[in-house]
Amino acid sequence: MSRTSFDQLLQAGCHFGHLKRKWNPAMAPYIFMERNGIHIIDLNKTVAKIDEAAEALKAIAKSGRKILFVATKKQAKDIVAEKAASVNMPYVIERWPGGMLTNFPTIRKAVKKMTNIDKMMNDGTFSNLSKRELLQINRQRAKLEKNLGSIADLNRLPSALFVVDVMKEHIAVKEANRLGIPVFGIVDTNSDPRNVDYVIPANDDAKDSIEVILDACCAAIAEGLEEHKAEKADDKAAAEQQDEAAEGRRHNRRARREDAPKAEEAAEAPKAEEAAPAAE
Repeated sequence: MSRTSFDQLLQAGCHFGHLKRKWNPAMAPYIFMERNGIHIIDLNKTVAKIDEAAEALKAIAKSGRKILFVATKKQAKDIVAEKAASVNMPYVIERWPGGMLTNFPTIRKAVKKMTNIDKMMNDGTFSNLSKRELLQINRQRAKLEKNLGSIADLNRLPSALFVVDVMKEHIAVKEANRLGIPVFGIVDTNSDPRNVDYVIPANDDAKDSIEVILDACCAAIAEGLEEHKAEKADDKAAAEQQDEAAEGRRHNRRARREDAPKAEEAAEAPKAEEAAPAAE
């Protein structure tokens, strides 16, 4: 069963592409027709591509890995932040920090700096600073929070990138391509799909279009996370059973070792009784 229906996508306006003169010829396989100078996207292909992307995202989440969502355009920011947070995934909705993937250790240092500021604020290290110095530190902290707050828990490179508008986020896509990180993207008719591993052809400007696609993808991620959680619980239960069985075997070995001397004594007692009359 498909995660989204043709009618849902139609109602959300996912089929509206860009003006014909702005099109990218590489998007030709996903275009159904042209109407009033605007390209219309083939929603049957969009349905199939959403299902394909959703299954791949579910598999990544099931393996316990992270997917980084990227959307810095105004109409997508709030939706992406809400949906990514709902499945506990990192996201970038402000300016893309150049080198975030290709120079990840530097980004981690900036995040560490932010956490150190928090730590020193809480332990009273800054209590002797002047108001001006505190204001400067607070401004620095706010700037770091704005740009890096949502990726503070990202301790290693993400296993995938989900991008809304691959044309606007071309730097993020290029960095992911360079590192071999798979890219999932909502791709409009003016964009190049060749650098995207999982193309979802759809309108990347309309809020409803972005939301209906993210709903399907995040639902798949949530399923993957639940299965990952269930697997961990099963593994834990299996490990506990193995520990109990091992403890039982150790207990039996100890009991046998303790009983061995008693058994020897019991075996030697009749021999001693038989030897006594013979001595008489």
